[in-house]
Amino acid sequence: MLRRMKLILCFCVILCALDNKADDNQVSLTKLSTKTGPTLKFFYCYSCGYRKVFEEYVNILQQKYPELQIDGENYMPSHNKMFIAKLLSFAKILLIILIVSGLDLGQPPTSLWQWCLDNRFYSCIMIFFIFNAIEGHFISSGAFEIHFNDVPVWSKLETGRIPQPLELFQIIDNHLNMRYADIDIE
Repeated sequence: MLRRMKLILCFCVILCALDNKADDNQVSLTKLSTKTGPTLKFFYCYSCGYRKVFEEYVNILQQKYPELQIDGENYMPSHNKMFIAKLLSFAKILLIILIVSGLDLGQPPTSLWQWCLDNRFYSCIMIFFIFNAIEGHFISSGAFEIHFNDVPVWSKLETGRIPQPLELFQIIDNHLNMRYADIDIE
């Protein structure tokens, strides 16, 4: 029985390692782009629901600045938080499998473990929702960061709020004016 648990644990560790390796090898398509115009890059917290805000800003900005290249992607939390979230995810699945299989640990079961075995469906649902809430806490960053030509121009993490469209227009206009201020037309 202990050997089976070690095998399951090794399998989970290998999956976690492979998943981290796949994330490191991804290349953004914007890095391969050949466009040379001004770019505006949004980094938003997908789990906080900021993707809809990003899409609304894209529609507004494309109307006013058609030459502006606008990209957006999920703002990833730190590697430590992502690792903890993945570890919790694997622990959740492992715990549900152990409860469904009715694993006997070889020792007298604790009252909590006995209750989980007696109420398998209810305990699995509760474990699923509780672990998901904790994982969501680690994955949510609350970020809505804006970069103009790879220069940070707005940070919700620092200001505590998302910019109003007029504020964003002013920021973009200022950066566009600075960009073309070096060119003297005579």
